[in-house]
Amino acid sequence: MTADPTQDAVPHPLVVRTVRVEDPGSLLDLLPADAPLAWVRRGDGLVGWGEALRLEVVGPDRFADAERAWRRVLAHAVVRDDVRLPGTGPVAFGSFAFDAHAAAPSAGALVVPRVVVGRRGGTTWLTTIDVGAVIGGAATVRGATGRRTAVRAPGDVTYTDGAVPADGWRDVVAHGVAAIRAGRVDKVVLARDVSARTSEPIDPRWLLGRLADAYPTCWTFSVDGILGATPELLVRSEKGLVTSRVLAGTIRRTGDDDADLARAAILAHSSKDLEEHEYAVRSVADALEPFCSSTNVPDVPFVLHLPNVLHLASDVTGVLAHASGGAPAPSSLALAAALHPTAAVCGTPTVAARDLIAEVEGMDRGRYAGPVGWLGADGDGEWGIALRSAELDPRDPHRLRLFAGCGIVAASDPAAELAESEAKLEPMRHALGSD
Repeated sequence: MTADPTQDAVPHPLVVRTVRVEDPGSLLDLLPADAPLAWVRRGDGLVGWGEALRLEVVGPDRFADAERAWRRVLAHAVVRDDVRLPGTGPVAFGSFAFDAHAAAPSAGALVVPRVVVGRRGGTTWLTTIDVGAVIGGAATVRGATGRRTAVRAPGDVTYTDGAVPADGWRDVVAHGVAAIRAGRVDKVVLARDVSARTSEPIDPRWLLGRLADAYPTCWTFSVDGILGATPELLVRSEKGLVTSRVLAGTIRRTGDDDADLARAAILAHSSKDLEEHEYAVRSVADALEPFCSSTNVPDVPFVLHLPNVLHLASDVTGVLAHASGGAPAPSSLALAAALHPTAAVCGTPTVAARDLIAEVEGMDRGRYAGPVGWLGADGDGEWGIALRSAELDPRDPHRLRLFAGCGIVAASDPAAELAESEAKLEPMRHALGSD
C-alpha cells in the first residue's frame, strides 16, 4: 500500500507483532530475490521483505514530510513488541536522493516491510506487519520466509562509461580545482558513474552476500533499488546517544601488508588529506551541535583499514539535549536531514559546493551519497551514506550504475583522483564477480 505523505488520514492501521526467535543463521540468507531490504554489519542488523506500506516523498522538505507521514502511521498502529530492543516493533527502511530537487521516483521513500528479522548481539527477533488485520499468534521465521529461490550469479559483466567518460572526468576534477583556487569553495566532492550490464538478470542477494563477506565492518544495505556496503555512518541515534562516523582522505591499498602500513603512515600525515578530513569533521560537528547538550570531536583521525582502501576516519559523538515544552526529541531521520549533505559527500561551504557539483559534475547522482538506513517507532535508527554502491535499473534487470566520488581540495591532482575513484569502485566490481 502506498500512502500519500501529504494526507493526514491513514486508510488502514498497521498491526505489528514482534517475538523472540531462535537464531536462523545468516540474515541475508533469508532474503527473497524481489526487492530485498537489508541493513547488516558483522552479521547483526535488520533484513526485511514484502511491502506493507510505502511513503514516497519529493522536494527539499522530503525528510520532514517522510517523518510526519511516519508519525501519522504510528499514531494509528496496533503494536505488540515482546522484545523491545532497537529495531523491534514497527520499522521503516529508507533511502533518499542526494539532490533536494530530485524528481520522483528517485527522490526518497520509507518502505515498511511485511516481515523483518533482526539480530542484536545474542538476541534474534521476528516482526510481522499487516494492514487492517488483528494481532494473531506468534509467527516463525520458517513460516514467514516461505519458499526461496536459489541465488543466481550475474554471469558475464560488461562495463561502459557512465555520464562522463573516465578521461573526461579528469577535466571535471580540474574544473573543481580551478574553482577552489579561485576562492569559490574550500572543498568539493565530485563523483562519477560507470554502467554495468550483466548477461543474467541481477539477483541483489548475490551482490549483498559478496559485499557482506568481503566488507564485514561496513554496513551492507539494500533499500528501494540502491545497494552497497558503506563504510560511513551518517548518524546513529539510540536512547539519547548520537554517533556519526566521518571518512575523508583516502589512499589505495597495495595488497602488501608492510607496504600498506607505510601508506597508512603517509595518509595520517598528508596535509592534503588532513585538510579534506577536517572540513568533513567540522561540518558534522556543526550540524549536530544545535541538537546536543554535549559533543565529542576527536583531535586527530584514525586510519580505517578496508580491503580496497585506507581512510582517515573520526567518530563524532554527542548526547541529545532534552526537548523543551514536551516536544519529542529529534529523530534519527531529523538528524540525518540536518547532517545531509556533509562535507564528505558535498564540500565546503555546502551551498556553494552543491552549486558547483550541479555545474561541473555532469550526471544525476540519484540516491548515491544520500541517506540510507532505517527508522524505528521511537525515532531511533541508523542512517548511512549510500557510498560504495550501485543503483539497479527498474526497467532493465541486466543493468545497474556504479558510483564513486572523491574529495577535491586545492592540492588535488586529477589523475590521482581518477585512480582513487577506481579504487572506490572496487567493492561493487567485486560484488558483481564470480570468483
